[in-house]
Amino acid sequence: MRLVSVNRLQAGMKLGKKIYNDEGLVLLADGMELTDSLIKRLAKIDIGYIYIEDAVTDDIEIKGMLQEETRHQALKIIRNQFQEMSNASGITKGFYHLDKKFSSIMDSILDDMSSQEDPMIMLADMNTADNYLYVHSLNVCLYTLVLGIAHGYSKEELRVIGLGSLLHDIGKTQIPVKIIQKPGMLTDDEFRHMQAHTEIGYKILKEEPNIPLLAAHCALQHHERINGSGYPRGLTGPQIHEYAKWLGVADSYDAMTSNRIYKKAMLPHQAVEALYVGSGTLYEQKQLELFRDRVAIYPLGLTVKLSTGETGVVVKIDPSTPHRPVVRIISGPEGEKVTPFERDLSTALSVVIMGVDDVDSPAVNSTSI
Repeated sequence: MRLVSVNRLQAGMKLGKKIYNDEGLVLLADGMELTDSLIKRLAKIDIGYIYIEDAVTDDIEIKGMLQEETRHQALKIIRNQFQEMSNASGITKGFYHLDKKFSSIMDSILDDMSSQEDPMIMLADMNTADNYLYVHSLNVCLYTLVLGIAHGYSKEELRVIGLGSLLHDIGKTQIPVKIIQKPGMLTDDEFRHMQAHTEIGYKILKEEPNIPLLAAHCALQHHERINGSGYPRGLTGPQIHEYAKWLGVADSYDAMTSNRIYKKAMLPHQAVEALYVGSGTLYEQKQLELFRDRVAIYPLGLTVKLSTGETGVVVKIDPSTPHRPVVRIISGPEGEKVTPFERDLSTALSVVIMGVDDVDSPAVNSTSI
């Protein structure tokens, strides 16, 4: 399979992976041939990149960070609970309690991730036409857990930071939809409303008997930044809990690599570059370094340009050298077709990836709301 920007799709291409709707049901089946009308439909549902079938790379196996059933069950729980909360009253006064299913799904998520020998931050499953808030909540949870595992947290610590990251944006259920989904820039008043989701989330979670208080602090502090420029309290480095700092990195990364109403998704290497702009000011340098070492910045199936002038497709990623993948060369320096062969960049040290072929390059932006 090959990863292709929706803007570069052509009629006649075939889907390499299923695309699901917001109920977790198959919207488009793998193997389906794309038509002009289907491509336009994909562009409207905020899916930035999809996998297509490709004879040269048909042996690439794209695995998610979770088992498919766990992912769909988690999204269903988040979707149902958040929708119910959006329509309920008395949320912040303790008249409403979260479903205990959040605790059980966290156990399933941790079981899935602990079964992986060396979990990495892979580009999240983009083949879901779902509300951004639900998918974002799950993605941030997975990314934060990868960082927590690499950092050496215990299972109980991972459970706390996992619940905190899964529910970090729960306060947005109480923000008007017209603000959440506004395609243009927010007014000062609208931005103040949006910022309030951190304190609202804290008020909701701190009253929950099945949610650790530290998880509530994750919701409160995930937009704080170490130089004091964050919100809601303008806390500085040592005042921000370590869990919230990890969460802040994961939250920003997913915001950058997701298609939004008001911006196109970045690819991982662009998002990592944007995060490093805030090294030592917005984010802790050591946390960014660990993040960099755990993220696959060139996803499987991505077409890249090498310093040799050759074009190839990423076919394998070694967790010990994620920035130096194995690339299957498909064309030579002059663009001529060649018999495909593989170049392992972890040993071919004089060869580097110079750019990504045939994708749009959105502007670098390290902010998220």
